[in-house]
Amino acid sequence: MFLFGGDKSKMVSGADALPGRPHAIPTAEVHFVHGTPLKGPIPEGMEEAMFGMGCFWGVERIFWNLPGVWVSMVGYAGGHTPNATYEEVCTGKTGHNEVVRVVFDPTKVTYEELLRVFWEGHDPTQGMRQGNDRGTQYRSGIYTFSDAQQAAATASRDTFAPKLRASGFGAITTEIVDAPEFFYAEDYHQQYLAKNPNGYCGIGGTGVTCPIGVVTT
Repeated sequence: MFLFGGDKSKMVSGADALPGRPHAIPTAEVHFVHGTPLKGPIPEGMEEAMFGMGCFWGVERIFWNLPGVWVSMVGYAGGHTPNATYEEVCTGKTGHNEVVRVVFDPTKVTYEELLRVFWEGHDPTQGMRQGNDRGTQYRSGIYTFSDAQQAAATASRDTFAPKLRASGFGAITTEIVDAPEFFYAEDYHQQYLAKNPNGYCGIGGTGVTCPIGVVTT
């Protein structure tokens, strides 16, 4: 039985989190748009990135449309419950964030360019929500796979913060941490807006330009 009460804007403790399960939940094997495998193998020379920006349906579409992104996938990360289901994440009792993981070719799109898309694609000042979507699963997060990514993410935050303040926004609430274990979301969530073009997308930026990773055409 799921527990839907309580304040979903507060992180659940490990002791109070749902127990989850030892085995992964079923999901898609192939990207609905690109036809690339969601679970690898990853071609040599590719790199990974992971972001939380609110409802992962709209976020994933932003990234799969970027030139240089080889594959994208949605899942849950940053919480306590192993192999959680969507219904469990929505209770606020797992601690997980809705995240998008991307595999990209750094010769075609740089990590700094992905960071610019991240900052401009949502409002990173809203804490445990994004627009009308409220709860810890909608928090802003950058989950890094190397020291270089950690440094780039931190530098980009420090560059973008004064731009947001100058435009009347508050402090950035984005968490920047080492990439936690990624748990694949269910099949129907993967590339949801390609399968359901008129589906819900609650993603929207601040309109403030982030002065990093600007692509020159």
